[in-house]
Amino acid sequence: MGTLSKLRRMVLRENVSVREAARRLRISRNTAKRWLTEPEIVEPSYPKRVAAERLIDAYAESLQLWIKADSHRGKRERRTVKAYYEAIRAMGYSGGPTQVYLYCRAFKQSLDNAPRHAGFVPLSFELGEAFQFDWSCEYVVIGGLRRRLEVAHTKLAASRAYVLVAYFTQSHEMLFDAHTRAFTVLGGIPKRGIYDNMRTAVDKVGKGKERSVNARFESMTGHYLFEAEFCNRAAGWEKGRVEKNVQDRRRHIWREAAEKRWNSLAELNAWLIHACQDSWSELTHPDWPELTVADVLQDERTRLMPLPKPFDGYVEQPARVTATSLIHFQRNRYSVPCEWVNSVVSLRAYPEFLRVVSVHGEMVDLVRSFERDQTFYDWQHYISLIERKPGALRNGAPFKTMPEPLQELQRQLLKNTGGDRVMAQVLSAVPLHGLDAVLAAIQIALQAGRVSAEHVLNTLAHLRDQSRPMAVGEVDTPLTLQTPPLANVTRYDSLRSSEMEAGHVQ
Repeated sequence: MGTLSKLRRMVLRENVSVREAARRLRISRNTAKRWLTEPEIVEPSYPKRVAAERLIDAYAESLQLWIKADSHRGKRERRTVKAYYEAIRAMGYSGGPTQVYLYCRAFKQSLDNAPRHAGFVPLSFELGEAFQFDWSCEYVVIGGLRRRLEVAHTKLAASRAYVLVAYFTQSHEMLFDAHTRAFTVLGGIPKRGIYDNMRTAVDKVGKGKERSVNARFESMTGHYLFEAEFCNRAAGWEKGRVEKNVQDRRRHIWREAAEKRWNSLAELNAWLIHACQDSWSELTHPDWPELTVADVLQDERTRLMPLPKPFDGYVEQPARVTATSLIHFQRNRYSVPCEWVNSVVSLRAYPEFLRVVSVHGEMVDLVRSFERDQTFYDWQHYISLIERKPGALRNGAPFKTMPEPLQELQRQLLKNTGGDRVMAQVLSAVPLHGLDAVLAAIQIALQAGRVSAEHVLNTLAHLRDQSRPMAVGEVDTPLTLQTPPLANVTRYDSLRSSEMEAGHVQ
């Protein structure tokens, strides 16, 4: 249309010849003459070229079946058009990929424009009747790194109050902890919980509503006394309120969280709880516009069951302690007491720590890490081994994590012959007297310039006597003695003479 306007302006107004105008516009003279003879300016139209027979037509049925099948799969499982092209090439297609891309795009558009069934029936819930649960994937910066987080959304179906808790994974211990935190913040437990068919809750999906529920998940529902209800497959609208909550919170809370920098996941979760509680007072309830979500939540809390003792939601598995006193868990290694070497222990995973239980019932708690291929030592786990092998102190990897006073003492002691044995004696006092007391004694010894095991142990004993609790029979009183007693050795002679006289009389 723009070329036609330029042609008419050049010929009819600027008196340019048709030949020259056609040359400048790079069109045919016959085309220019035909356009100029038209009584009105009408956009030129050309018939669409239709090939007698396209190569893609022989494979159209297969492409349609593949596209329809992939439309019912998850986005991660759908094949690309390039995969379709490679598949029909293996079937004998000799054309190029362009026809395949154009045909697939046209067929997908026809599917999108096809008439659909009626919408959804609006749902209504009584106060305290149900809550809905779902996961979402979000990204924030924690500790200077952009991390992917799995966020648990728990939303009351009646009052619309919701709680967000972020984790690094969606494992069982995270699921149980999310319920405990949500029920604590919401102030009670509803009668039902509505879920999709997540793997941490459903082991097998049967026909209709038949579900093989995970035993550990069922233990949690039995502890909190609510009924778990699962949606039909690929029917997320059955818990549409929490699904919409995922979208709304991304535009509200998570947009603000993504702009900040967080030192730890615990700091982020504390901020999320406050952000959720603040938003309850700002959001109006859709059924009662004159009330806020916080107002309706106050009424719903009276219908909720009080929260019992928190569910001990750990995941347990056996682990064998290696010869270097390490256990393996999720591609990381953690140290345990060296007395447990070559034994099988019980490893209980919690969201923030690991609890290791020995065969004799002894327990140690380890800080859990979600990194990969890392080794975490606790040098106190190797003290009893160092008593037998003091030479390992020089290059022992666990002892590089000792506090600075201990490392300074070790550097000075190892300058002398037998310093490793002296250092082993100092370390052996840690289980007996405690780390704080030993560190205080070492600092005093370092300040005095006397670095020896005897000086450290004597200082430790002196500090222990100063902090010794009051013995039985001693009375703490504000009274003070006005006349202190004086040493009088002559009283001994008088007492002795009186005893002798008494014996002579007898």
